[in-house]
Amino acid sequence: MSQHEKLVIVGSGPAGYTAALYASRANLAPLLFEGMQPGGQLTITTEVENYPGFPDGVMGPELMEKFKAQAERFGTKFVPADVTRVDFTQRPFRLWSDDTLHTADAVIVATGASAKWLGIPSEKAYMGKGVSACATCDGFFFRGVEVAVVGGGDTAVEEATFLTKYASKVYLVHRRDELRASKVMQERARKNPKIAFVWNSAVVEVLGDGKAVTGLKLENTRTRETSVLAVQGFFLAIGHEPNTRIFRGALEMNEVGYLRVQAPSTRTSVTGVFAAGDVADPTYRQAVTAAGSGCAAAIDAERWLGEHGIH
Repeated sequence: MSQHEKLVIVGSGPAGYTAALYASRANLAPLLFEGMQPGGQLTITTEVENYPGFPDGVMGPELMEKFKAQAERFGTKFVPADVTRVDFTQRPFRLWSDDTLHTADAVIVATGASAKWLGIPSEKAYMGKGVSACATCDGFFFRGVEVAVVGGGDTAVEEATFLTKYASKVYLVHRRDELRASKVMQERARKNPKIAFVWNSAVVEVLGDGKAVTGLKLENTRTRETSVLAVQGFFLAIGHEPNTRIFRGALEMNEVGYLRVQAPSTRTSVTGVFAAGDVADPTYRQAVTAAGSGCAAAIDAERWLGEHGIH
């Protein structure tokens, strides 16, 4: 037996919860799949200082709890599970969570994106203690200290440049001896006196005293010699991966997997399926922009359902 819903929302970050808030206030009684990490990326962020309405900052997990409570108040139903398979070729749409089938008249995809990690245990151990994957979120905490950014693309150079507003020095660590970043970005970084390049180097360990980052252990990719770079902050900028694996073949995406939407709407390539938040946003990836697009997706879904006589 399958359960039928007017609207199913997949994902529980700022985009998913905001979509749920707007949809539930429009009496759509949405069902939201929270996944295995309810709250998304913000649950692994310590303090959020750039979300409007919190002049003293707010802890990431607490902010997401408030989002959820607000959506719940208006009647959103939550499933603490992942959607494991979808079929958008027929209506109503079909979504499975393992063996449980749900059908839906409309769907909002808000599964987010995940920062890519190096895959070394020490980076996870110091997450929130000097290790970050978002300079815009956390740069402010590194005033007057030396930090390192790993990566070689536009993101890495952007993050390094942004961090020079706060840090006394920013080391850009790259595996090769030239960057992949655009020429304009590279020129800007080279002209910045606060940025130093560390070529042909891979980060093999994040060093610390248990409470905070104290440095990085580097390995030269050519000579295999190791060295220590003394820094108090370490930013990963090796890219993000949109969480769209289960939608491959079902929804149109760009070459790296971000869902394509028909701007200025949140409509995807399948009529009746909408996308919100980082899953369709390779550019901004901020909590506030994700929340805004969650609102837009709920309004788009409500209007679409109304046009099809579903209220």
